[in-house]
Amino acid sequence: MRFDTKIALAVHQDLAVWQKLNVAAFLTSAIVGADRGLIGEPYRDASGIPYLAMSRQPILVFTGTSEDLKAAHRRALERNERIAIYTRELFATGHDEANRAAVAAVATDALDLVGLALHAERKIVDKILKGMALHP
Repeated sequence: MRFDTKIALAVHQDLAVWQKLNVAAFLTSAIVGADRGLIGEPYRDASGIPYLAMSRQPILVFTGTSEDLKAAHRRALERNERIAIYTRELFATGHDEANRAAVAAVATDALDLVGLALHAERKIVDKILKGMALHP
């Protein structure tokens, strides 16, 4: 099935594996939290055991450098796209309030981005993430 929209995450290529996974999990929660329509129906196995619902469409994970992330961030803002961000400072915080305070303390141009996510029309996502490769 081909979707008109794309959900994409971009993570910094130099992060440790645990950091990439952490960033991806947090960014995914932001995208799904912003649009509950992205969640499908709950699952049920053949024995009748229920499981939580998941995203209705694939989530693509890209990787790039600090410069790639800054460029994608700039392009998203220029297009007035809603995005989620994850900054390096968030690895040192322990809860949502501290996370928001850490982001609020830094001007837009000075954000040390290690991840971002968006859900938009396919062509727009492709333009915003131009130059980034799918994570291996």
